[in-house]
Formats: sequence, C-alpha cells, structure tokens
Amino acid sequence: MKTVRILLICAMATAGLTVRASARQAGQGTAGGPPSKPGFTLATTAFDDGGVIPAKYTHAVQNPVSPALEWSNVPEGTVSFALIVHDLDVAIQKGPEDATHWLAFNIPGTLRGLPEGVPSSPQLPDGTVQLKIIRGWVGFFGPGAPPGPYHHYTFEIYALDTKLDLGPDATRADLLKAIDGHILAKAVMVGRFHR
Repeated sequence: MKTVRILLICAMATAGLTVRASARQAGQGTAGGPPSKPGFTLATTAFDDGGVIPAKYTHAVQNPVSPALEWSNVPEGTVSFALIVHDLDVAIQKGPEDATHWLAFNIPGTLRGLPEGVPSSPQLPDGTVQLKIIRGWVGFFGPGAPPGPYHHYTFEIYALDTKLDLGPDATRADLLKAIDGHILAKAVMVGRFHR
C-alpha cells in the first residue's frame, strides 16, 4: 500500500500537480509509529474497483446514468471536491489526450458522495458545477468503448482547500490548472467496459 501511494504522488508530481497531503495524511504514519487514519478513498456500490461497469451506466443502454459515488477519510480543511472521469485507452486524434467522461467541481466539502443519476445540468442546487465534455455534453457521459479490449475508465476525486472560480466554458486543462496547489488529497478508482 505504501508503494502504491508513493507512486501515485510521484505520478501526480510528474503530471505537474502539487500534492499537499503529507505521508501522515495518506495513512502511512511515522517511522516506527502506528499508522494514522486511512487515506482518502473513493468507492461505488455499482462495481468493484477494477471491475466491469454494469450496462445501466454505459452506452450499452439508451440513457445511461452516473453511478453513485462515495468518498471517505476526507482530509481536514477540505472546502470542495473536483471530479474527473476519463477513458485512459483513447488517444484523441492520435495525440496524448484521452476522452473525458465527466468534469465536476465545487462539489461541497461537506458531501461524502454523489447519488446515482446526477442530472445533466451545468449547475446543481448544491453549487456543484459540471462542465462540457465529449460532443458538448454536460454531466456524466457513459462509457461507450467499442467491441475489443476493455477500456479503463478512471474516476478521480480531488479534495481541495478552496472553491474554484471557473467559467462554463472551462476545459479539463483549465480545471487541472485551477486545482494545482490546492490538492489536499486525491482518490482514484477504475471501472472497465467494452461493448
């Protein structure tokens, strides 16, 4: 577990993101001492981490819905959360960019999850903002990988020490730039899908 967290922090640093969580916040404790509380965690009751995403959340059906998400062990000082869902196995126009399936930010820091079927609306009543993604869609856009190898859909939740001031036309790159230096912790889970 220690190696996985260190690799995750190294990967974020390589991507140019600043992580403010200390090893103690990540649940590793101090040398020779007991471990601190468990690290920030993201989960769903819809599928296991690394498991196959059920059809109702994908474009195997006409109107897919977002899965319910839960997060726990939220770091102190969390003001808001940002959510990014993307398909790691797509190279858009043969470039390094992959396909974004959900962008949401200013999720209130008091929340510990999102219900199934979050509405496809730019602004939710609790202040959550959802940005445009694939084909101009707002909100969750279900996985739609074609027949063949499974695609890996990564759900990333960021605990932030601030609310973000982004316009409705912000992109994933804008969101990543805005959260840089404000990340208290990050939690990740993956689901697989192909038609």
